[in-house]
Amino acid sequence: MAEEEETELSDDQKKGIAKWFLVNAPAGEIQYVSRDLKLVLNDDDVYNEAASEAFPVFNKCHLISLKMPGGFGDVLVTSYGELQDNEYLDPKTAQVAIVDHVKQACTKVRPATDEELPSAYVEEYRCALEAEILKYVAEAYPKGSCSVYCTNGKDVEEPGSDFDLVVVIAAARLSPQNFCNGSWRTIWNIEFKDDIQKLELNGKLQVGAHYFEEGNVQLDTKHECRDSTMFQSPDDTAISVANLIRRHETAYMASLEESYFKLSDNTFKDLRRKLPITRTLFPWRSTRQFSLKREISEELGIGK
Repeated sequence: MAEEEETELSDDQKKGIAKWFLVNAPAGEIQYVSRDLKLVLNDDDVYNEAASEAFPVFNKCHLISLKMPGGFGDVLVTSYGELQDNEYLDPKTAQVAIVDHVKQACTKVRPATDEELPSAYVEEYRCALEAEILKYVAEAYPKGSCSVYCTNGKDVEEPGSDFDLVVVIAAARLSPQNFCNGSWRTIWNIEFKDDIQKLELNGKLQVGAHYFEEGNVQLDTKHECRDSTMFQSPDDTAISVANLIRRHETAYMASLEESYFKLSDNTFKDLRRKLPITRTLFPWRSTRQFSLKREISEELGIGK
């Protein structure tokens, strides 16, 4: 029977595969992946289409931080600050960064308009919360970035109406020369409910790590949590919310550390069959009593 002829992939199929690899690249590695994909595809048109669609998705998903020209500091690339194509608001400086997604660079900035910024009333709460989050991030994440955005009710001028803020925290530790990269991303949605004088917090935490020295080991873990606090003055509200975020994130980090300390004792053992072929439990706590050389010698009759 004649062998079936291989079907050539269409340009759309190639683009779809290339996009998948780019979007799913580990933190800090999309440029390496894109370089290799460009060589494999050997088609600039297909690569450029895939890159133009994949890079914005990757950058927003990984909450990358880019340096703004003019000494304005860094801007987080996130959907919460996205105004239109390639324009991202930095609430701290009231600047709008124009971003080249494929180059992962901020090309220029412009002042934000009044319509793009929250009202003075909402800004008082946003600014106070951002100040507390900046302190927390400086302590907990040496190379971390954060921003606080108003996602709903930015035109509220006085007490009596609800509005929403979002806290975005991102930190990455990239060390490709040591074959490992990692990232920490958290998003906290905060609903300010004026009628019941209460704040509802919904947090989404995501941790990723990639170790690739003579192998390929990846970690991608997610966690969600909820909490609430009283609607108070801007400064008191900011302190209360920052303390809640600190408590939840610290607890989650501690749980991760504990689970990986136990990894070798529990998880790796569970990967083995419960009983070997001999139907005899392996004595994990007294492995020194076994001599591989002696067992092999006895099995093969060596020395008899």
